[in-house]
Amino acid sequence: MFEEKDANKTSLEKLGEFGLIDHLTDQFKITQPSTVKGIGDDAAVLQFKDKKVLISTDQLIEGIHFDLSYMPLKHLGYKAVVVNLSDIYAMNGTATQVLVSIAVSNRFPLEALEELYAGIQLACDLYKVDLVGGDTTSSEKGLYLSITAVGEVEKGKEVYRSGGKPNDLLVVSGDLGGAYMGLQVLQREKEVFKVNPNNQPDLAPYSYIVERQLKPEARKDIITLLKELEVNPTSMIDISDGLSSEILHLCSKSKVGCMLYEEKIPLDPTVISACEEFNLDSTTVALSGGEDYELLFTIEQKEFPKIKGNPNLTVVGHLTEADQGAHLISRNNTSIPLKAQGWNSFG
Repeated sequence: MFEEKDANKTSLEKLGEFGLIDHLTDQFKITQPSTVKGIGDDAAVLQFKDKKVLISTDQLIEGIHFDLSYMPLKHLGYKAVVVNLSDIYAMNGTATQVLVSIAVSNRFPLEALEELYAGIQLACDLYKVDLVGGDTTSSEKGLYLSITAVGEVEKGKEVYRSGGKPNDLLVVSGDLGGAYMGLQVLQREKEVFKVNPNNQPDLAPYSYIVERQLKPEARKDIITLLKELEVNPTSMIDISDGLSSEILHLCSKSKVGCMLYEEKIPLDPTVISACEEFNLDSTTVALSGGEDYELLFTIEQKEFPKIKGNPNLTVVGHLTEADQGAHLISRNNTSIPLKAQGWNSFG
């Protein structure tokens, strides 16, 4: 007779699909007035009156978007929700609900999914959104996550990628490149561990950039700040695929060009030192690294006094006429055509 290796692990087969859904979601409470009916029926029921509804969805695939050898399941659940909420805030909206769908192989016991949903619940609690539905199914290999975020925005306050105009200022929140450099550290330590499993990595010197990779935050606070400052962005996007890619998205949709100044790109000292350690150019990392989930937006020049000196915001350039193209102005004042070299899902 073979003995059960993990007597303390609970097989998902014992629960069944609906039993699993009930088990994982019974701790989620409804907090949004717009949530009429959440989990437990054929569809969620939401009610919005004088506001526009925002919906965004994203997928995370094991082996493509995350590596469970260094991504804890609780962190994964948290990150999966946050990166979707970021899209709602990038429309100048307020996130209100999420739907979570998962496909999971039989290598995951119930306890693993409890960890995943603990991260999902933490994100829901901190960002004040309701989990109102989703789907669960089996997977032949690995873990698959699909998150749909729902939000609202006051009529006339929604911000698109297409509203930028020549002479508008390009503004970014926070700092850039941290998530990519955190990933470099984690991948390096994984390779070291494979050679010597007894070697435990010291991640303390890299805590900021590792957290930027494993536990990013959506910039809900920036949307609140802009409202408090009475700043009205003319266009906006979140920085998920690298600064250069996102600027070019804005330029394309707004039918403009741009001048981006290298010396203005905000970089944390930890990012600069990590780039030196890995022999990488920090500007290239900021332009192409991705997963920072900061906000990139444009404002009219008359709005500049409202944000001047604010530590959360940095003016990095300005928009131009379309025929001038999109350029990076280097520190030695050389104009370089801006190229999209960020994340490509099919690259």
